[in-house]
Amino acid sequence: MQLPISSVRQACFKADRSKIVKKGHHALKKNRIKMSTGDRVYLFFVYLFLLVFTMCVLYPLLYVVSCSFSSPEALIQGRVFFWPVEPGLQGYTAVFKNNNVWMGYFNTILYTVTGTIIGTAVTLIAAYVLSRREFPLRRLVTSFFMITMFINGGTIPTYLWLKQMHVLDTIWAIVLPGALSVWMVVVGRTFIMSSIPEELYEATCLDGGSYIQFFVKVILPLAKPIIAVMALNFALGHWNSYYSALVYLNHADKYPLQIVLRDILIQNSVDVAGMAGTDINSQLHKQYLSELLKYSLIIVSSLPLLVVYPFLQKYFIKGTMIGSVKG
Repeated sequence: MQLPISSVRQACFKADRSKIVKKGHHALKKNRIKMSTGDRVYLFFVYLFLLVFTMCVLYPLLYVVSCSFSSPEALIQGRVFFWPVEPGLQGYTAVFKNNNVWMGYFNTILYTVTGTIIGTAVTLIAAYVLSRREFPLRRLVTSFFMITMFINGGTIPTYLWLKQMHVLDTIWAIVLPGALSVWMVVVGRTFIMSSIPEELYEATCLDGGSYIQFFVKVILPLAKPIIAVMALNFALGHWNSYYSALVYLNHADKYPLQIVLRDILIQNSVDVAGMAGTDINSQLHKQYLSELLKYSLIIVSSLPLLVVYPFLQKYFIKGTMIGSVKG
C-alpha cells in the first residue's frame, strides 16, 4: 500500500527540519565564546550581589507581612523571621472593626481620583502650550516654572491662600495646591516636541483646524504613554499624601486613610499607657495588640499600591527616559 504523496512530502519536510535544527544547535555550541575563569568568577560575584540585594529589598516586606499575620505573643517574643507564627487575623480584625478605616479609604480614593484627573489635565495642557514654538512667552513661563522647583512658597502662604479662597477643610484644599507638577510639565513638553512631528500640526492647519482641535484630535491620542506617566505620578502622590490633610483638614469625617491609621495607632498607644491600674493580663494583651497593629496598618495602607505598581512600572521607566533630557 503506497502512502499519499502529501504524507511523504510532510515526512520528508519534518526529517529535513529536524536535521537543520540539530545542525543549528551544533553550530551554536561550536561558535559559542568560551568564558575564561576570570569571567566566570566575575559573573558569580555579580549574581551573588544581585541575589543579596534582592533579599535586602524583599525581606523587609516579607517580614512585615509575616508579622501582620502572626499572633501578638509570637511577635513580642521575637519568634517571627520569615513566615507567620501562629497565623491569625487579629490585627486586621482590630483595624477593620473601626468604621473610620472605611471612611478613610473612601476619602483617599476620592482625593486620588479627583486629584489625578485635574492634575493630569492641567499639567498636560501646560505642557502642550509650552511645546508650541510660536508661543511668545514660552521661555518666560518656562523660567518661571523652573524657579518654583527650587523655591517653595511655604506652608503659611499656602494656608492663607486657601483660606482666602474659602476652600479650607474641603477636597479642594487637598487637590488644588498640587494640581500642577512642574517636573511633569517639563517631561510632557519634551515628549510632545520630540515624539510628535511638526508636520501633523501643519496638516491640521491646512485642514482648517485650530490649536484646540490639534490638541484634542492629535496630541491626546498620540500622548497616551505620557498621560499614563502623569496619571500614575499624581495618583501615587495623592494616595501617599499625609501632610496636606494634616494641615488643611479639620473634621475627622474628611480625613484620608493615612491620618485615620495614624489616629488608630496613637489611640492604642494611649490606651496601653493609661491601663496602669488594670489587670496585668489585660495590659499585656493590649500592649501585644498595639504592637501587632503597626504591621497590620502598614499592609492596609500599602496593599493597593503593591497590587497595582508591578503592572504600571513600565510607565515609570518610560517617563524617566523621556524626562532625562529637559531641552
